[in-house]
Amino acid sequence: MPPRDTFAKSEAKEWAEENFRGVCNVIIPSFTADLRGLNEAGIRHDVRRNAELGFWGALLVSEAGTTPEEMRTFMEIAVDEAKGSQYFLLHGSFDSLDDTIECARDARAIGVDGLLVAYPNSFYPTTAAELGAYTRALCEKTDLAVVLFCAPHYNFERLDRSGFPLEVWHELVDQPNAVALKYEVGHPGVVGSWQVFTEFAGRRVLVCDPYEPNLLMWDDLYGTPWIGTSNYEYYGDTVVRYLAAQREGRREEALRLYWQIQPARQAREALRAQASGANFNHRYLWKYQAWLQGYNGGPIRAPAMKLNDAQMRRAAEGLVASGLLDAVPASFAPFFEGRNPS
Repeated sequence: MPPRDTFAKSEAKEWAEENFRGVCNVIIPSFTADLRGLNEAGIRHDVRRNAELGFWGALLVSEAGTTPEEMRTFMEIAVDEAKGSQYFLLHGSFDSLDDTIECARDARAIGVDGLLVAYPNSFYPTTAAELGAYTRALCEKTDLAVVLFCAPHYNFERLDRSGFPLEVWHELVDQPNAVALKYEVGHPGVVGSWQVFTEFAGRRVLVCDPYEPNLLMWDDLYGTPWIGTSNYEYYGDTVVRYLAAQREGRREEALRLYWQIQPARQAREALRAQASGANFNHRYLWKYQAWLQGYNGGPIRAPAMKLNDAQMRRAAEGLVASGLLDAVPASFAPFFEGRNPS
């Protein structure tokens, strides 16, 4: 792992080929108890825990009500605490292209490595060309390594039945700082992901279907040196371990670890289905799932979906059944305080 030299934009593909090696999960910012500021101790705790579990790094989530100034501080704290031991991606989910570019400029200066593409809620392209123009502008106006991303909640099915017009990516992958593709549409089934893996082979971009149940299959078929981004921390270090076992030829161990967490996987899927109509990731639930594995926890700001006892109990029961947690917490109140209350 780093410390490492900052790469030039023209060298981003070479840099990513060498350095995008591992599993990238997420870190959601921690806040003070009154939600009026960031909880620095909680953020530093999460960065340390991330490294302990063997993650390559993390997506620094921007969908938790942070102000632009707080987002800068969040990135500064994470980079400072990691001291080169982790890689970080900026979650490019902001209200406008200009806001995203400004935060990406700050991220580059701070030492964040990459940008995960996202689209404002108000962005409603009516053609693939409009979608491509927006994404191209984002690539051209940042020096960060860019992970191109498509997801169901972006509402692009009107442009292509698969959920995303791949011609946009075919036009953009030659951008010097386009280093990876995160493909998360085309469901049900895996044909969409298979299409991306095959069509972009040899185009000097890493391809990832981040859906955890599929990771072993794609790694076996195509090789996936970099996996990201999702809340893999819910399973502790298990995803890191089963991928390492597979790559080292220990197939039986990889499958044993994969099936060990099936109860937790089923719990995660059931909880995810509850929130599917919101077109928004349940960040409070993700924060709680991380807390079950030793992360800080604590409150986050609106807009965020509410978290109830039944959901918290179900998530914990999945880990207990998987052998990753001794017992369901006797009280869920400590989660809302966090491990480093401030």
